[in-house]
Amino acid sequence: MLAPISMTDSQQIDLIIANALAEDIGDGDVTALNTVSADAVLHGVFLAKEAGVLAGLAVVRRVFQQVDPAVTCAFDLADGDRVAARQVFGAIHGPGRALLTGERVALNFLQRMSGIATLTRRYVDAAAGTRAVILDTRKTAPGLRVLDKWAVRLGGGQNHRFGLYDMAMIKDNHIAAVGGIAEAVQRVRAGDPRGRPIEVEVTTLEQLREALAQPIDRILLDNMSLEQMREAVQIAAGRIPLEASGNVNLNTVAAIAATGVDYISSGALTHSVAALDISLDITSNAYCVLRNA
Repeated sequence: MLAPISMTDSQQIDLIIANALAEDIGDGDVTALNTVSADAVLHGVFLAKEAGVLAGLAVVRRVFQQVDPAVTCAFDLADGDRVAARQVFGAIHGPGRALLTGERVALNFLQRMSGIATLTRRYVDAAAGTRAVILDTRKTAPGLRVLDKWAVRLGGGQNHRFGLYDMAMIKDNHIAAVGGIAEAVQRVRAGDPRGRPIEVEVTTLEQLREALAQPIDRILLDNMSLEQMREAVQIAAGRIPLEASGNVNLNTVAAIAATGVDYISSGALTHSVAALDISLDITSNAYCVLRNA
């Protein structure tokens, strides 16, 4: 089940939207203010120009609510649904200036989030039939992490840690700084009264065996070959969940999942995603009667 957006996330999303609108509008939309009369009411439709997974419909609503609460949106599909190429999936109605002023910010969020959800679903589909869960990383757009990670969940993936504060990840540089995995784990356990989860990154099977002896929650297999990952799964024997990372893409994810690892994380889900091509077209078509308003 998709985890709900928390109150903190909701407040952060509203702030992200407010900042995006302020960045775009400045002291006023000079074009809309001078071409559209103050009392004009316009209608529009949302059109997917390519197939994908929708994510960000709720954000679109919130964008227009901040621009003008009189704007109404209605969608035939929900966040997380697949949409076909050339499919009209929603309508919008309201003060014309507000529609035109909020259009680009709303589409920027919708296109990016839908692109992330679409790519995530491809990874999830590629790993289908295995135990592997697809995870994101912290390689998100600065300031947009809550939206990027929400889009991953809408695409069927799960979230890795949100930041440096909710999970300890002991990586090669941490291990090198203190002289070994055991020492690094001991220091984190002793220094964190909240007892947050600990993950240890390993690059060799020797390090894996050392990590398995520690009181930790997950082990990350960093850039291991398929043969090494299969052997790692046998060595771990289910004692501690294993996560594969490094060289993960749509061409490799199925083979990685088949090794038996529990998780597969990929920064590509968010750091180099292509936006899904979606438009908002002003129209007088009868479709714009807001059936679900």
